[in-house]
Amino acid sequence: MSAGRVVVYGGKGALGSACVEHFKAKNFWVGSIDLSENEHADVSVVVPRDASWEDQESSVIGKVAESLAGNKLDAVICVAGGWAGGNAKKDLAKNADLMWRQSVWSSTISAALAAQHLKDGGLLALTGAKPALEGTPGMIGYGMAKAAVHQLTRSLAGENSGLPQDALVVSILPVTLDTPMNRRWMPKADFSSWTPLTEVAQLFNKWTRDEDRPKSGSLLQLITKNGVTELIAAE
Repeated sequence: MSAGRVVVYGGKGALGSACVEHFKAKNFWVGSIDLSENEHADVSVVVPRDASWEDQESSVIGKVAESLAGNKLDAVICVAGGWAGGNAKKDLAKNADLMWRQSVWSSTISAALAAQHLKDGGLLALTGAKPALEGTPGMIGYGMAKAAVHQLTRSLAGENSGLPQDALVVSILPVTLDTPMNRRWMPKADFSSWTPLTEVAQLFNKWTRDEDRPKSGSLLQLITKNGVTELIAAE
């Protein structure tokens, strides 16, 4: 018998794969949602890449509902996203559109999924970004999208948001995650200030188990120094 059921949106990416593996090791039933299949998940929902926002939502919710067969989820964890730089001078609409698709579409679909299939008291975790707490002139599209995720988080934590009773909704706000891609692009960086993927997966596991839970609606900055990660709630 499984310890519970979780769905990871972005389950094929670096952080998503770490979450899938972590929860599987803890004996959870794990569903992955992404543009490609994660073979380690119990169920892998492949999002139709070229479909509209509405069609992606209906496709994802329908496939997850079918796989759950009436059971409820303990957690919906959205770690989908991406990064693009750029200011207002060139390709602003192009970059902003890409960031919106990668971060905002996935977050809102995760919210709709949680509204229908999360258990009372379950966890909805989204992924914002610490830089988006302020202006991001060198990556405007990215900052806009992540700021929208922050707003979504706080809205979902309010009354009559549509989430199940006593659900916890939070956003993690990383600075830099320790991923293979980041190491490739920034080989001379101070890796001791990067947040390990396993630590993030462990956080999600704790909150899913109702341990050390923050206040619903929290935007939690992940600040790592000398290999030690601290959670600091944004004002």
